[in-house]
Amino acid sequence: MKYLIGYIVLMLIFFQTTQGQSSSKQPINIIWISVEDMGPILGAYGNKIVNTPNINRLAQEGIKYTNAYATVGVCAPSRFSIIKGMYPARLGAHNMRTGDHNNFKWPEDIKLRQNKGITDRLNKNIPDYEVVTPSYVKPFSEYLRAEGYYCVNDDKCDYQFNAPFTAWDDVYGGGSYKNAPVGTPFFYVKNYYTTHESRIWMRKNKPMTVSPEEVLVPDYYPDIPIVRNDIARKYSNIEALDQEIGLLLKQLESDKVLNSSVIFFWSDHGGNLLRQKRAVGDSGLHVPLIIRYPDGYRAGETENRLVSLMDLGPTVMSLIGIKPPSYMDGKAFAGAYEESPRKFIYGTADRFDESTDMQRSVLDGRFVYIKNFIPELPLIYRNKYREQIPMNKYLIELDSLNALSGDDAYIFMKSKPIEELYDLKNDPYEVNNLALDINYKDKLEKLRKKLSDWQLDIKDKGFIPESEIIRSFWPNMKQPKTDDVIIYNDAGNISLRCQTKGASIGYQLGENFGTKHWQLYKKPFQIKPKEKIRARAIRIGYKASNISSN
Repeated sequence: MKYLIGYIVLMLIFFQTTQGQSSSKQPINIIWISVEDMGPILGAYGNKIVNTPNINRLAQEGIKYTNAYATVGVCAPSRFSIIKGMYPARLGAHNMRTGDHNNFKWPEDIKLRQNKGITDRLNKNIPDYEVVTPSYVKPFSEYLRAEGYYCVNDDKCDYQFNAPFTAWDDVYGGGSYKNAPVGTPFFYVKNYYTTHESRIWMRKNKPMTVSPEEVLVPDYYPDIPIVRNDIARKYSNIEALDQEIGLLLKQLESDKVLNSSVIFFWSDHGGNLLRQKRAVGDSGLHVPLIIRYPDGYRAGETENRLVSLMDLGPTVMSLIGIKPPSYMDGKAFAGAYEESPRKFIYGTADRFDESTDMQRSVLDGRFVYIKNFIPELPLIYRNKYREQIPMNKYLIELDSLNALSGDDAYIFMKSKPIEELYDLKNDPYEVNNLALDINYKDKLEKLRKKLSDWQLDIKDKGFIPESEIIRSFWPNMKQPKTDDVIIYNDAGNISLRCQTKGASIGYQLGENFGTKHWQLYKKPFQIKPKEKIRARAIRIGYKASNISSN
């Protein structure tokens, strides 16, 4: 009952602040603290070795979710699912990655490589490309912009397509919520790279704040100095991240927006070491998620419901009174349009850089079931990028010398079983496969069917060679182009049209004319006599149109 009362009070605030600028209430803002490559190994989640007082503060003042999961154990497909609220494998965005789309680029600056040394399972060349989504699918931030929110992304996209200029008010790097017009609520995304896989080697000369002797070594690693050292670096990077978050919280307090904002803290997928990043089980998908509401709503509580990261966008929409579109796979887990809790989480793993595999998983909160569609391949395949981490390369060398045994050797299986089943309560490191244990036959069959039904439901594109997926996006391997915007001027009443189905339109006039900022076109508007206007359109995966002007 207390949750219901608190919820009603909170939603009254939200609805009052989303009904227009006449409200005397302060608008509710949304802030995302987005971090990289980190499972729930924080103090708030029971790991007392890592000192994270600022993240702990968020947990103490907010709701800690214990069963939050990514859709993919690597950046780009996961972030695709977040910005679209949809499964990557449904739309052909499941391979890592499609091109150099990490940060925003103006259409004129986009360069697509034709040959980058990557082939698909048919041994056909995979050039840079952009995923083309159905015409009705939009970045969820456009829905927020359409409702008057000022949307800032500082500073990562990585969506499997170049971020459209219509998705954000500011996505150029270094942007701030402070630039929102007076009285306008904002959606601010602050991305931190400090815990990214690459920082294990890039920050090797930074001070180590956690001793290698104190770290927790997962069962699938040998307990040796090089492993402890890299885990200590990982922990130290998390502590450095926490300090950065502390500075952000101080800034939010100083700017008096901390208590008029809902803060989401999350990681884009699980851990950054071997058998964590890129893995399709718990180690690769399990993430921390904390949500801090204003006024202490449910402060300090723990929520065990299953949550997917692709639920974040629909939940933000729900919290500010926007009904999420029915096409989304994501489900709001709070707000006016909250849906019933998930019963299962689904994950995928396919091509990662130059290495191709196909795995699918389903988790129910305790058990994880994994189906290996190319079992003849080893679990730990060669990957140049991740082998820059010293322990990763060293463990691969040890395995080649047959110097590993027991649980230490488990992840170096030379071929994979077709099915894997792990009991996370009794086997949190996923080293005891129960798939052949007769005592778990019913659980195995249930999860097997759930996974199969889900693959059929989404028409899993993992079965289609990537070269064929690209041709479905770009016929004849040529990127389509968005049609130019037609500007209709009826005595100063401006209407904008684009013939490309599904295109979004941006426009500039007044003080924004010729600047970086493109307003999102929603409906006809008035301009002053002789006032100049520019307009441009973009459909996801297409080239942008030319700029039209009156």
